Amino acid sequence: MDTRFASPLGRTCCALALLALLAGCGQRPAPQSVAQSGPPSSVIVVGAPPNSTHTPTPFQPLPITPTLAPTERPTQAPTRELPTAVPLATATSIPTNWVGYPGPVIYPPLAIPNPVGRLPQPDNQINILLLGSDQRPYDSGFRTDTIILVTLNSELKTVTMTSFPRDLYVYIPGWTMERINAAFRYGGFETLAMTMEYNFGVRPDHYALVNFKGFITLIDELGEIDVEVGETLTDHRDNKGQYTVQAGTVRMDGETALWYVRSRYSSSDFDRGRRQQEVLLAIFKKILSLDGVRGAAALYDRFDEIVQTDIGLLDVVGIAPLAAQIDPGNIRRYSVGPDLVTPWINPYNGAQVLLPNLSLTTQMMREALNIK
Repeated sequence: MDTRFASPLGRTCCALALLALLAGCGQRPAPQSVAQSGPPSSVIVVGAPPNSTHTPTPFQPLPITPTLAPTERPTQAPTRELPTAVPLATATSIPTNWVGYPGPVIYPPLAIPNPVGRLPQPDNQINILLLGSDQRPYDSGFRTDTIILVTLNSELKTVTMTSFPRDLYVYIPGWTMERINAAFRYGGFETLAMTMEYNFGVRPDHYALVNFKGFITLIDELGEIDVEVGETLTDHRDNKGQYTVQAGTVRMDGETALWYVRSRYSSSDFDRGRRQQEVLLAIFKKILSLDGVRGAAALYDRFDEIVQTDIGLLDVVGIAPLAAQIDPGNIRRYSVGPDLVTPWINPYNGAQVLLPNLSLTTQMMREALNIK
């Protein structure tokens, strides 16, 4: 047995790699949060300057370089009909200091909400953003279609997973209102971290990013995982026709796990999110088991090839003591589900997006972040 994986540090390295790995499946989260109704959040409406017109929000795929609004514009911007769930205010010019955040470079078709502001978190807590991209071989562009915030609390000995749908239509500081999955491509982790803070009150400490490549191989090298399947799923599977996974404990190899978290034809995207978290939890339990540690030895040398992260050795040393103390029963799951969003169609490009109710999502985030 490789002694590197018998220590909490080695186990943490592998756990972080595999936790990040599942984020590469490009799914949306499940509706697992229950929040009480609250007052609507206030907004700042960014009005175009005089003699301006709207520049449509770029649709996917995004251009690498943002397109600025033209200098010659009609005398008045057209009005927009917005969903009632989004409170409106009288259009004003862009605030000069933008309350500490960069202002937009493209005028959005929707009111920009006020920043939530960084929520005060308890001591001895760290937040790691697990990101999954839709990047494929020979594809130079990608979006982070899966965004999961993992919160580790050493005092409570808990791990919390909070999922954010890729279609959340939020303000990306320094850019515009756009899907949250565009933030990383526009400005890397710094911009995505700022986006998370602006809209959800939490600035992640670290991130780990993976793509589709290597998902099957890594799970197979770890060994089959036992997934607690919440609901029976029947869907088409390549080379197997209609394929069924029954509710209950199901042992899956890499190919089956990938199919399970990506299946979408017979269920909803929110249901895919539930399945994604089920597989993520199964991986975490596996890597913390003795057999998982033995099976993970082959993964260590491939970590750098598959996972892009800013988690260094000193960071891992700081996180490591918690790994040996985590009880799988203390892993909590949250999602920005359908009860916390309003569907909306962008009138300029037809994009179907989700508008978060920031009052309700803030309540959920306070609970997920252990804020009393």
